[in-house]
Amino acid sequence: MRARVFAALSELGRPVSAYQVAEALSAREARTVPANSIYRILDLFVAANLAIRVESANAYVVNAHPACRHDCLFLICDGCGAVTHLDEDGVGRSFRQAAGAAGFVPSRSVLEMRGRCDACASAAP
Repeated sequence: MRARVFAALSELGRPVSAYQVAEALSAREARTVPANSIYRILDLFVAANLAIRVESANAYVVNAHPACRHDCLFLICDGCGAVTHLDEDGVGRSFRQAAGAAGFVPSRSVLEMRGRCDACASAAP
């Protein structure tokens, strides 16, 4: 089941919810796949750094760099919903240093920016 969930997540090619993964698998397998099973598997993928959770969208995307352990930044388009993943260690490092200076011990950071992608910004009147 884990392999099928990972394949579906990969094939969908964009951040998707557990319900969207369940729907894709249910259609493919001609049987109902419960979303709660998908959530558990996605949580395992996040813990193993195989997937990343886009918090504000309550969605998951395959981690293109699972061997790397760094903070990921997401640019989320309010127009089309596209999510761009950036590897920018400087921003994450600054954020963690600021947290440490405030006496806070971070376990993970979620850095997301909402706005419009180039295509949507160009299409806007």
